[in-house]
Amino acid sequence: MSTPSTVDRAFGAALYDTGHTALDTGASLLAADPGSDAELARRGREFVAAAWRRGWQPADVMRLARRDLDDVHVRLLAALIRDERPHDRPRGPRWQAQLADLPAEPAPRTDRFSHATAVLELYRLLLRLPALEPLEEAAEPTAKSSGARSSRPESRMLTRIRALLAKAEATGFPEEAEALTAKAQELMARHSVDEALLDAQSPSHDTPGACRIGVEPPYEQAKAVLLDAVASANHCRAVWNEAFGFSTVVGFEADLEVVELLYTSLLVQAQTAMTRAEAAQRAGGRKRTKTFRQSFLAAYAHRIGTNLTAAARTQVTQDLLPVLATREVAVTDRLDRMFPETTTTRLRGVSDEAGWVEGAEAADRAQVHPRRPLR
Repeated sequence: MSTPSTVDRAFGAALYDTGHTALDTGASLLAADPGSDAELARRGREFVAAAWRRGWQPADVMRLARRDLDDVHVRLLAALIRDERPHDRPRGPRWQAQLADLPAEPAPRTDRFSHATAVLELYRLLLRLPALEPLEEAAEPTAKSSGARSSRPESRMLTRIRALLAKAEATGFPEEAEALTAKAQELMARHSVDEALLDAQSPSHDTPGACRIGVEPPYEQAKAVLLDAVASANHCRAVWNEAFGFSTVVGFEADLEVVELLYTSLLVQAQTAMTRAEAAQRAGGRKRTKTFRQSFLAAYAHRIGTNLTAAARTQVTQDLLPVLATREVAVTDRLDRMFPETTTTRLRGVSDEAGWVEGAEAADRAQVHPRRPLR
């Protein structure tokens, strides 16, 4: 019978027991054996590959590491993900973008025991990751692929949308932010309709995809409601995973991109408006409270949903309804296959009247006014 390797003994001591003493034992074994470093790194790449097989993506595990561990673990994880990349199968553009967003700085140099402790803590997290709903992102199509469409017009449109939303986030004037956000939503709606019409005329139709968008504390319930409202207004559907801090958004690719852009921008605008409202409250002699912020964001999300839904109805004429209805059925079918069982959650902690009123007014300033139909 072969003797267990140092890594096997360290894992047996530390990964399957959550006690600090067990962790110290495993770290001591690894620290005393520099010859185990290569095998330790290889096992880490295996943990990362196993996470991918269970449906996780780079941004998902990085988000969890940032929430549950420390900066040193985040940097160790980023290095592991990059090291595993040459052994991975071809991935699509969203995956590539997540890899590009990994922090580039290496973990700080420490003594061997501290380093081994951090590695084992990270491996504990990776080992315990449950299976997620697979997103099944296709690899980047080649130029010769049938049905492959140039992304250049789409990229130009998204560049314009990003620029408008960036200006809306930066301005200190609510009326200007409203106008810029409205223009961005107009471009989003036109982009979505154009994509739907192109797809309807294509011999090989697109199919709905899915992506995960971080919905993180504080006030994550209100943020999840906001994301759901933005998704619904842009022909997508969202399902919130509270435990792991994200929502899965299902829809066609062009719509998924604009949902992420608009949601991110509205969060920034909401934070700016909330800070301004809190300053006014303090000037009136009231202290800043958690219930004020929770109620503010809940009202903001609720009113944004109402406004976006009303605005979305003005973007489509009767002749486009069959095309969009077909895509909506496809999105719903994909959602039902991914999530055969979902539950609803009651929004908690909404009890501050001033916060609700201020949040609703802020949403009205960010609303998208009805405009003439695009067709």
